[in-house]
Amino acid sequence: MNIKEIHEKYRKKELSISEVVNDIFERIKSRENEINAFISLYEDEARERAVELEKNMEEDIPPLYGIPIAVKDNISTKDMDTTCGSRILLGYKPPYNATVIERILSQGVIIIGKTNMDEFAMGSSGEHSYFGPTKNPHNHEYVPGGSSSGSSAAVAAGEAVAALGSDTGGSIRQPASFCGVVGLKPTYGRVSRYGLVAFGSSLDQIGPITTTVYDSAILFSAIAGFDPMDSTSIDIPVPSIDEIFYEYDKKRYRIGIPDEYFTEGMDEEVKNGVLDVARRLEEHGFPIKRISLPHTEYAISVYYIIATSEASSNLARYDGVRYGYRAKEYETLEEMYKKTRTEGFGAEVKRRILLGTFALSAGYYDAYYLNAQRARRLIKNDFDEAFKDVDIILTPVAPTPAFKIGEKIDDPVSLYLSDIFTVTASLAGLPAISIPCCRSSKGLPIGFQLIGRPFDEKTLFQAGRFYEEFLKDEF
Repeated sequence: MNIKEIHEKYRKKELSISEVVNDIFERIKSRENEINAFISLYEDEARERAVELEKNMEEDIPPLYGIPIAVKDNISTKDMDTTCGSRILLGYKPPYNATVIERILSQGVIIIGKTNMDEFAMGSSGEHSYFGPTKNPHNHEYVPGGSSSGSSAAVAAGEAVAALGSDTGGSIRQPASFCGVVGLKPTYGRVSRYGLVAFGSSLDQIGPITTTVYDSAILFSAIAGFDPMDSTSIDIPVPSIDEIFYEYDKKRYRIGIPDEYFTEGMDEEVKNGVLDVARRLEEHGFPIKRISLPHTEYAISVYYIIATSEASSNLARYDGVRYGYRAKEYETLEEMYKKTRTEGFGAEVKRRILLGTFALSAGYYDAYYLNAQRARRLIKNDFDEAFKDVDIILTPVAPTPAFKIGEKIDDPVSLYLSDIFTVTASLAGLPAISIPCCRSSKGLPIGFQLIGRPFDEKTLFQAGRFYEEFLKDEF
């Protein structure tokens, strides 16, 4: 059951919190060895919290009260492991909770565990974790996407009712599409980053992964809002669930279809599935317009210069001095630094640190990083122009369905191109949601993406809910 259904049963006393928690852990025991969605589990703590919440249960409980939720392992949880999927943070237990964790705990959420992920959120497949790859619940030979691989796989497999992930260039939306669940990247600044272990500071956002658009809105409403602990947090009111879905079935938004997102080489099943979504929406009164986002072709290059540059700076703190892994054999401080980082980081993290350090180095800063920032502004301007004529932009999430484990592991450029349709919204700081629409001939999920104006998650939820309620085939 989803959040909304469980909440209704709690209110009617048709279900106990302990029953739901027990069911979740039974499912984890039956499926986790196949999927590897979790790095750490907190079964005893979850059962104790369930009993505590039952004692204090009232009729008018918040929507998330007693809901078992998984948390991506790069979001700080007090006294719980937060490893970022990396050897270098083995055994690290933060002394504080991230703001989003404090907010969901205040609503009565039960945290059941920390989910597997590409190391430091660097990856698009779920294969770059020190704890081994996560597998797609729909077919264990295929990747679940990344970097929020464990969160998406756990929700898709019923190992969690919902989960929190983080999205830098598509790390919520792409795995949500590959696993057949709903994933939201909020507007940059809408959700506090305090307590999120940094990858790309101008790109990172925490967001929900759920089974329905309605559940996504519930979790979004709980975690969004201004936080004085985050200097990039924006003080804009967060709409309530009632405000979000008031007469959502009567709204007809203008939808833009960008030509640049339907290119040669993309999977035909993905293309046809997304265009079929557009056709159905148009048949039900949503005006469809072809638009152009001309600087899209530069997005991947721009993203991987900016993201790796910021990663190079952010990951300099992992030196073996203050916390986490430290090399055992060394003679000098410099050797300790080198050995710790060599042994502690995986291959993909090292690759991105090297790329970012090169882009920021003397003699190359202007040619790479500065020009990438200028191109980023042009990409943002494209969206600003498009939103003068449309309310939402409809695109694929990824150019293909999930691919086989190991298929692209030795070809990082090919793997980076998996993000081609998601990085633009990240670079422009826009909200975007991935919603499942169909399956491939191999039975793998395919999703579509809705991109909205800054801080207009409400419109995405309304359009997504309309599709989900009235147009979606049996998935």
